[in-house]
Amino acid sequence: MQVTYWLEHAWLDPAVEPGVVLTVSAGSSGTDGRITEVRTGTGTPPPGAVVLRGLTVPGLANAHSHAFHRALRGTVQVGSGTFWTWREVMYQVASRLTPDTYHALARAVYAEMALAGITSVGEFHYVHHAPGGTPYADPNAMGEALVAAAADAGIRITLLDTAYLSSGFGAAPDRHQLRFSDGTADAWAERVSRLKEGDGARIGAAIHSVRAVPADQLATVAAWAAERGAPLHVHLSEQTAENDACLAAHGRTPTELLAEHGVLGPRTTGVHNTHLTEHDIALLGSSATGTCMCPTTERDLADGIGPAVALQRAGSPLSLGSDSHAVVDLLEEARAMELNERLRSRTRGHWTAAALLRAATADGHAALGWGEAGRLERGALADFTTIALDSVRTAGPVPRLAAETAVFAASAADVRHTVVGGHQVVKDGVHRSVPDVARALADSIAALRG
Repeated sequence: MQVTYWLEHAWLDPAVEPGVVLTVSAGSSGTDGRITEVRTGTGTPPPGAVVLRGLTVPGLANAHSHAFHRALRGTVQVGSGTFWTWREVMYQVASRLTPDTYHALARAVYAEMALAGITSVGEFHYVHHAPGGTPYADPNAMGEALVAAAADAGIRITLLDTAYLSSGFGAAPDRHQLRFSDGTADAWAERVSRLKEGDGARIGAAIHSVRAVPADQLATVAAWAAERGAPLHVHLSEQTAENDACLAAHGRTPTELLAEHGVLGPRTTGVHNTHLTEHDIALLGSSATGTCMCPTTERDLADGIGPAVALQRAGSPLSLGSDSHAVVDLLEEARAMELNERLRSRTRGHWTAAALLRAATADGHAALGWGEAGRLERGALADFTTIALDSVRTAGPVPRLAAETAVFAASAADVRHTVVGGHQVVKDGVHRSVPDVARALADSIAALRG
């Protein structure tokens, strides 16, 4: 069926246009709807059009998520510590997950994302087995629970099934990590090959980190992704301790180790890329390896500020993720990348609003293997979101500066509508299939806490 949307203002990269008509082919269900026509300069809504007032942008892509980390929000803000002390609390939550409780939590988390204008998520998934490492009767029960949760919440998912085989260089998994491990990269590949893509779901691969996958098994994971043309993600140089351990074990940085084993390339995204040498930056840029920045998590965990400007100049495309979900707000991630750089450099204006929106939309979707999403143009997937321009945060500026207003002032609370595949998932700030997202989050987190 055909659906017509009238957009009061639309960001048609790189400019904002008033009065835009989008015609969408949308089936009775599913996420395969496409934009069939884009018309600008229409001062009034055509008869029968769905009116979206505010600024409509392509759907936002959350390129890095650990859904179960949402249960940590608030609880990890007590006391002091580092990433490594935070990790111990995270392990406690991971130990309580089952396929059913993970589905309930992820459904609520993905619904929260839809409320924030996110239409695609890259789920960096490594909780594969039962506690102790025993596989479930269905070895992919946990991953399939995540795929089902995304479908229930009405957003797309790239399940980045993660190889996690050791606790450190040359060390076996510890008791917390046993349920993450398949034993070997070959066993990981055999299990992941059973996962099936479906409507709104794609399967990618991930290397948890160079400390978690032995060097002689990195190529196995990279080859699996290459054979399928699938995205490949990896946590990279998030912590200086990992860099130091890698240098001690292999005499090279994590980036150099990945390059040596064929992991880098245009389908690969390094997540964080925080503590890099100039040679690391050159390797990532020259190979067109992407960079996913997660500023709200990186500041929450006191990780540091990554060299995003230098990486982009070297040739590394930028995307954004909410990672541990300290907040779920891709607009905040976008402006935080710019504002972090201002603090570090003491100069302003490293990215335009258009460039930051591009990282949050088209480049994020590309990093997740959804290259046909992230643009408001004919033939693109009909995924878009509308941000209010009349809230206490966004009221005032002239419409031609709507993109700047959205990026530098709006928040997830200003999202009014989210459309995926031509269907309204969020209407007037209410999720249509999960009407009380706050209750769903509270109930699913309470179930984990017992």
